[in-house]
Amino acid sequence: MKKILLFSIITLLVACSGVKKTSEALNSGNYVSAMNRAIKNLAENKTKKGNQTYIILLEDAFAKNTQREQSEISFLQNDGNPANLETIYNKYLQLKEIQQRIRPLLPLTLYEEGRDARFSFVNYDAKILNTKDDLSEHLYNNALGLLSSARTKADYRAAYDDLNYLQEINPGYKATVAKMDEAYNKGLEFVRVEIANQTEQIIPERLENELLDFNAFGIDNFWLQYHTNPLSNVKYDYAMNLDFMEINVSPERVNETQIIKERQIKDGWEYLLDRNGNVVKDSLGNKIKVDKMRTVTCKFFQFTQSKSAQIGAKVRFTDLRNGQEINAYPLSSQFVFEHIFANFQGDKRALEDDLLVYLNAREVPFPSNEQMVYDAGEDLKTRLKGIVSKYQFN
Repeated sequence: MKKILLFSIITLLVACSGVKKTSEALNSGNYVSAMNRAIKNLAENKTKKGNQTYIILLEDAFAKNTQREQSEISFLQNDGNPANLETIYNKYLQLKEIQQRIRPLLPLTLYEEGRDARFSFVNYDAKILNTKDDLSEHLYNNALGLLSSARTKADYRAAYDDLNYLQEINPGYKATVAKMDEAYNKGLEFVRVEIANQTEQIIPERLENELLDFNAFGIDNFWLQYHTNPLSNVKYDYAMNLDFMEINVSPERVNETQIIKERQIKDGWEYLLDRNGNVVKDSLGNKIKVDKMRTVTCKFFQFTQSKSAQIGAKVRFTDLRNGQEINAYPLSSQFVFEHIFANFQGDKRALEDDLLVYLNAREVPFPSNEQMVYDAGEDLKTRLKGIVSKYQFN
């Protein structure tokens, strides 16, 4: 019974809180938020007695929102500025969308007042279509004007944005798609990518190919294209140069370490003797046995194969329109090859488990210099990807 009462109190508090927030939204002029809250609660159970307040709030918010939006639309229409058409169009769409969300809930009965809630619905279809036609013409003409008078790539991009929005609201309007292609191609910026090797080492072909695989870099820039194989018919805006400044590969080394280990181990058992040399017995008269311990020794010979490679590089970005270097970032990476194996002389039981594992290993061939450089380049690829994927030219 106590649990049921507690649940009822919590439910009541939640309901009161919801009504309060809806009322606050209404009183602060946030009519859409108030309607959203009311519609959500009524859609769950419109006949619930506790939801009667939501019907009143929805009725009030709908009337006030409709009046305000229609007044703003009239003001914008009287202003006569075609730049207002998008706002007018979206306001009509919102007014229609709200009505469509309320219709399925009707009728909404106010029991204490003995009436159904009143909503003055309006058919906005003709106004939406007429405004869309005017807006489409405005967007199209404005984009054509930008295309014909563009001085910078930003102008082409602005034209593209207008045309892209036009294609969304009115697909296939006139030559929208063709003009979008024109605006996109002229608004693109191109980056020429080159790798230079200023070291005496050979860069593995596989590493170079992966460094130039910009499809794997996850570059999310609609207006930027990197070309690793520059085209003769493209005028490049920027250059990205990856310069290998230093590649060092160490000699192959095998270092030997000798360790002597001792340990007490069990070596059978013997009877426990007292100080007089007599066998000790327990309370039942049985002879007491104890472990017989002895010390074993083992020489452990550990061999460590090692080889390392370091790469030092720099990535530079240059504005080809004025020949100025924009930014430069140092890059460095390292790869260390290490392999341990071992053998022993003496009693292996003196060795700990962490040493025993090396006795199962054998000497292995060292990686080639090319493989070492490639492995060192793995980290370099990650660092380069981080720079390129986030770099903004503008």
